[in-house]
Amino acid sequence: MTIRVIIVDDQAMVRAGFAALLAAQSDIDVVGEAPDGRRGVEVSRTVHPDVVLMDVRMPEMDGLAAARELLSPPVGVVHRPKVLMLTTFDVDDYVYEALRAGASGFLLKDAPPADLISAVRIVAAGDALLAPSVTRRLIADFARQRPTAPTGGPALRLNALTPRETEVLELIARGLSNQEIAARLVLAEQTVKTHIGRVLAKLGLRDRAQAVIFAYESGLVAPGEA
Repeated sequence: MTIRVIIVDDQAMVRAGFAALLAAQSDIDVVGEAPDGRRGVEVSRTVHPDVVLMDVRMPEMDGLAAARELLSPPVGVVHRPKVLMLTTFDVDDYVYEALRAGASGFLLKDAPPADLISAVRIVAAGDALLAPSVTRRLIADFARQRPTAPTGGPALRLNALTPRETEVLELIARGLSNQEIAARLVLAEQTVKTHIGRVLAKLGLRDRAQAVIFAYESGLVAPGEA
């Protein structure tokens, strides 16, 4: 199945370069592009891509606002693409907020071409982008910058989880992969995947990235513990 992609970036050369690279892949089809977030939303709702490559900083409407519109569409709009944020910074406030809004991950603009291609495939498959440890580091950095007491809502929502599911969530937030969690808990990897699916469903989370954020914001894991 071909992965349909649109590229949203205010730099024409960036759009052209990414489009040429991705279009050369047999399983990826670049179906549109846009120079700002507002136009990106319009193009997405017209061509219905599987993945939107979204720059963070753009005129008219930045990538964060555009991601929110795509991932929390108004009544009557059914299509929700996967959103992959593009940034020039290793840790960016906009990227953190985009992950909270439901973006599937982030990628540095100067990443090797192979990483971009892999990222599109990973996100299209429904997984959060990057190794769990990288996502955890991003969230931990912001948790340190914004020390707050756990809010009642997220902390109370933990009660919906079984002890085993809570344990799995904690290990996700500590940066362990499914294989590492399976080894730590002496479980089959498929069983770990089942637990993760139940955690996401019970907490109303989209993917692993949001699970990491939830674990920090609920107080299950504190910065520096991982």
